[in-house]
Amino acid sequence: MPSSRPLVAALAALAAAAALAQAPSTKPPPEPPAPPLPTEFSADALKAYTAGLNEARELLAQKNYEAAIARLEALSRERPREPQARFLKAVAQADSGKTDEAVATLRGLAADFPELPEVHNNLAVIYASRGNLDLAKAELDLAIAASPEYAPAIENLGDIYARLAARQYERAIAIEKGKGAAPAKLKLVRDALAVH
Repeated sequence: MPSSRPLVAALAALAAAAALAQAPSTKPPPEPPAPPLPTEFSADALKAYTAGLNEARELLAQKNYEAAIARLEALSRERPREPQARFLKAVAQADSGKTDEAVATLRGLAADFPELPEVHNNLAVIYASRGNLDLAKAELDLAIAASPEYAPAIENLGDIYARLAARQYERAIAIEKGKGAAPAKLKLVRDALAVH
């Protein structure tokens, strides 16, 4: 004769499950509210920052560099983790002839935001204007590594390679005293660079 123990055990398990189902449920405590964002991230602060950037751009267009730089420095103090004001400050510094300050500003930006190709590209332009093509090339390589489709850096790198080629052709001409193919190649490179 079959034992009734499995049936009794099954009934006991069902009764325990029913008792659990009828027990009052305990809800987990509600999540505490998120802390408020710092005021610099409010919609009003962002709107004010954008308006400040537009004012600085107008000052730049008017070539009022000192006022633009002062405005951009104030914006950078208000929102130190935003790169736009710092970048525009470097542009204003470079345009006003303060290239050493522009380089310092751009280097700081590159340290804080290495992923921004525009920063490396602008550093490269300054280095190239000073004749330091190796530093310019290094910055353009960083710009392209950060953004492989950033066309201005790709084009500028082509210009750097052309200028480096011109230097080497000039060196070959000096060594060979104008003989060989270097003069014709130098003319081609100079003509290509003159297109810009």
